[in-house]
Amino acid sequence: MTKSWFLLLSCLFSSWSMIAQQIGLPEPNTGSQVITHQGYTLSYNPVFNVAEWVAYELTAEETIPVVKRNNRFIPDPLLSSVSASNSDYIKSGYDRGHLAPSADMCYSYQAMAESFYLSNMAPQVPAFNRGIWKNLEEQVRQWANVDNAVFVVTGPVLTSGMPTIGSHRITVPAFFYKVILDYTEPVIKGIGFIMPNKGSDEPLQHFVVTIDSVESVTGIDFFYQMPKDQQQIIESTVDLSSWTWRTIKNSTSKGPQPPE
Repeated sequence: MTKSWFLLLSCLFSSWSMIAQQIGLPEPNTGSQVITHQGYTLSYNPVFNVAEWVAYELTAEETIPVVKRNNRFIPDPLLSSVSASNSDYIKSGYDRGHLAPSADMCYSYQAMAESFYLSNMAPQVPAFNRGIWKNLEEQVRQWANVDNAVFVVTGPVLTSGMPTIGSHRITVPAFFYKVILDYTEPVIKGIGFIMPNKGSDEPLQHFVVTIDSVESVTGIDFFYQMPKDQQQIIESTVDLSSWTWRTIKNSTSKGPQPPE
C-alpha cells in the first residue's frame, strides 16, 4: 500500500466516532443472533452453536489491567438458541477458547465477567489456545498500545461436516481467524490471520493474509458499511513492515499458564 493511500485514509478516518460510523459491525448471517455486551458484540450461529464473529474496539487505555481474571464460565443470558455448557467441554480434549480474550476486557468488572460467557468460547486444541493463539492475542494488545487503538474481529472458520463435542453439539472449528484494523493516524492499515486449530512454532507472520482472503474463506463481509473504495484500500493488501512485531518464542506446551 503506498504512502499516498495511507495519507488519504488518515484524513478519512481521523476519529473513533467517524470510524464507528464508517465501519459498523460485520454483516451477520440470516438466522444468526447478534448480541451486544459491554466489551464486545458477537453474532451467534445456531447451526454450529458457536459465534461466527466477535467484534470490539481495543484502546491503549483498556489494555491496562484494572480487574483480575474471572474464570467463571457461564451461559450467555442473552442467547436465545442452544448454549454450550461446561459439561460439553469436560473430557472433550478441548479448551474453552476465548474469542474476545479476557485480557482485552481487564478494564471493567462487567466486561471481564461477560468475556467468560460460553457464547464467547469455541473448542480449541490446548496447544493452540495456550500457544500461537495466545501469542496473537498478546500481539494485538501491543498494537493497541503502539497505535492507540485497534478494531478487532475474530472467530472460527465455519464449514459443514466439522466434528462436534458434548450433548449440545458444539462445533469444533479446524481454523480460526482474526482481522485487525488500525484506524488511527499516521498510518491506517488492516491485517488478517488464518490459523489451524493446532499447536505451532511458526512465527505469527507465517499466518498473515489480506482481509479479502479472510472474507473469502469465512463468507463474512467485515466492513460492508464502509464506502467501497475505502474497503478496497484496506482489505486488498497487507504490509508487514507497517506493523510493530513482538519478539516471542511460540509454545505448543499445555503448561500451567491459563488460556485467554
